[in-house]
Amino acid sequence: MKKYIKQNNPFVIPTLDGKLIEEHFGHTNENPDLSMAHMIAPPKWREPFQTPDFDEYTYVVRGKKQIVIDGEKIILKAGESIKIIKGTRVQYANPFEEECEYIAICKPAFSIGLVNRED
Repeated sequence: MKKYIKQNNPFVIPTLDGKLIEEHFGHTNENPDLSMAHMIAPPKWREPFQTPDFDEYTYVVRGKKQIVIDGEKIILKAGESIKIIKGTRVQYANPFEEECEYIAICKPAFSIGLVNRED
């Protein structure tokens, strides 16, 4: 029995907003308990508000990411991390001039059915 899984070919999730999402672990490789993705959000990128049914951990590698929770704007810089508790209404954005590269971990694994995005 193999004691590890090395991921060298992440699934690239197609997007329409210019954001790169490379899912290393998650539903794309039959891991519903947890997902881990490498992401690059382009300058001026923004998602709609959402109320996910999963905890989301974010670690910023490069650039800055803006997070809005209950009207409070939180700026996460390179080297900083945050945990957003499931059921929290949140908006993620990169209103800045440079790309934001980050790692996101969701527990349970991210799925579009659990994110509850607002239109």
